[in-house]
Amino acid sequence: MINFFESLRMSLNALKANKLRSVLTLVGIIAGVASIIAVMTAISVLQQTFEKEMSVLGNTTFQVQKWAAGGVSSEEERRKIARRRPINEDHAEAIREKSTLVDLVGSELWAFGFKARYKDTETNENLTICGGTPEYGPNNTHFIGEGRNLTLQDIHLGRNVVVLGYAVANQLFPFIDPIGKSIKLDGYKYTVVGIMEEKKSALGGNYDNYCLIPITKFRKIYGTKTRWGSDRSVNITVRANNPERVQDAIEEVRGIMRAERGLKPNQEDDFTIFSNASQIKSFNETTLIVKGAALFIGLIALGVAGIGIMNIMLVSVTERTREIGVRKSLGARRTTILRQFLLEAIILCNIGGLIGVLLGFGIGNVITIFTGFPASVPMEWTIGGLFFCTAIGVLFGLWPAMVASKKDPIEALRFE
Repeated sequence: MINFFESLRMSLNALKANKLRSVLTLVGIIAGVASIIAVMTAISVLQQTFEKEMSVLGNTTFQVQKWAAGGVSSEEERRKIARRRPINEDHAEAIREKSTLVDLVGSELWAFGFKARYKDTETNENLTICGGTPEYGPNNTHFIGEGRNLTLQDIHLGRNVVVLGYAVANQLFPFIDPIGKSIKLDGYKYTVVGIMEEKKSALGGNYDNYCLIPITKFRKIYGTKTRWGSDRSVNITVRANNPERVQDAIEEVRGIMRAERGLKPNQEDDFTIFSNASQIKSFNETTLIVKGAALFIGLIALGVAGIGIMNIMLVSVTERTREIGVRKSLGARRTTILRQFLLEAIILCNIGGLIGVLLGFGIGNVITIFTGFPASVPMEWTIGGLFFCTAIGVLFGLWPAMVASKKDPIEALRFE
């Protein structure tokens, strides 16, 4: 143990005595580690934010819809999905009646680009109108803050009632209680019965910039066609009655939907089922490519830095040949010499790695300054980065250390 600490002290003294060479050696390690940690940190920040944003549905909730979740990857896929038959409220009713693994089934229709008015106060023409059912709130983790939710009676009678998103209520009623007040939404008169709780979006989403009306009223006003002439298709939200059987519930609902739509066993689904887990999995698969590319580039940089360390350590061995001879003549063993030079390489790599990690955290979290995203420190990559730096030090420092340890003391003392 004494020999180890003595070797460590001598290694640190040697690095201190050759500051410029040590700094130049560190540059490559810092660049390699910082590039990896910066990218992984930035991805971690985005990943945490996106996972929170994509978790619009509850943990036990999934959705059935005509269109693919997250959009389409090609024009051919878009045309293929556009040819699908629309989903309607009869499908939602079939799920309610036939499924044994779900307890809430909601229906939603959406339209975009509207404005609301209360007396002389008017919103911008960017509101979203959702025609929904009472299950909208619990299935989308968006709950009533004031007033009440839509009721089944509102749906059956097609009442002119509306639940306002938090932002809409704040804009139209900044100083008064909106419950019971009448507003004009897209020119139609509605009575405000409830206000949603605030649901902020770090990505600038419009979770609070919408109005919820009975789906029957939506159908009556906006009909079965969109403004582009395509058939309206209902989004069905489904909540499993057991958190441990969400996947079973998905498969059961898939079977019900296939039977309702008359699909044969060899035909693929003409609808999409997605959940938080499937969306997050898709996002993680996308980021995996970026992570792989960053890791590859970082490893190349570390490899180049390792070669630089080896060359500089070989130069150091040559410059300190006489020192090696003196130490050997005084009784230093080969293992002691090897350990000292190996420790120098490892210490250099870990100093560079530590600086690279701190620099990488700083660069990776720069995005949080401009976006308001929560900062992230991926500790697994920190530990992995420092471990890899140690491995680089051992791998590329071993050869120079062996060269130093094998020096003949007599020849070394003669070296000028």
